[in-house]
Amino acid sequence: MNQSSLRSAHRASVRAFASVLAVCLLALSACKATQKTAVKETSVECSFLGSVCNRLTSGGKKQAGLRYINPAAKWTQYSKIMVSSVTFWGGDTTRMSGSDEQMLVNYFHQQLVAELGKKFELVDKPGPGVLKLDVALMDAEAATPGLRSVSMLVPQAHMLSNLKYLATGTFPFAGAAQGAAKLTDSQTGLVLGAWVDRQIGAGSVRTAFQWQWGDAENAIAEWSRMAAEKLFSWTTGAATP
Repeated sequence: MNQSSLRSAHRASVRAFASVLAVCLLALSACKATQKTAVKETSVECSFLGSVCNRLTSGGKKQAGLRYINPAAKWTQYSKIMVSSVTFWGGDTTRMSGSDEQMLVNYFHQQLVAELGKKFELVDKPGPGVLKLDVALMDAEAATPGLRSVSMLVPQAHMLSNLKYLATGTFPFAGAAQGAAKLTDSQTGLVLGAWVDRQIGAGSVRTAFQWQWGDAENAIAEWSRMAAEKLFSWTTGAATP
């Protein structure tokens, strides 16, 4: 085989490998709307989290990026929850408009109430057996809708997106959100747990046509669902933090 034929065969092999790689990555990410990524430490507001901020430690694969669990917490004594209004703690450099901030914190509160209401009795006053949940949206980044769609649906562009994911752990043109939560005993104010997590848009084709804050909304929906599931498992004794 001459040099020209060898080069052609090599290029064909590279293209075939890249195509297979793209398909494999697409299959792995197809069901995930968002994925965990490193927390931006500059967006961690200790003024919101309070004295437990310096006790945060890195969470595992299926946990928040940073977390604190009070070892003295008696989870099974709780069956009710108060959900405070979600607040926005972005800095002066945030690129979000005031209306977008309000829209996202309202959506966050609605999702928390909807998910936690499936597992707990929702109350609006402190009392025995009542948890109090305070949540903040620390940061959010908009996706780029048009380019996002192209990067997922055009085969060549999607292959490049997957290669960027392999190199950096992120997909191009995706949005992101960072949130924090603090859980306390509603009567004593004892901090039972605190969390900070950051999620970015994953490579799911079903999110290709979503609007600019779609990735942030997907992160919010996932946080709300997981909060309800985990707290319910802890308070029923089915699992431990």
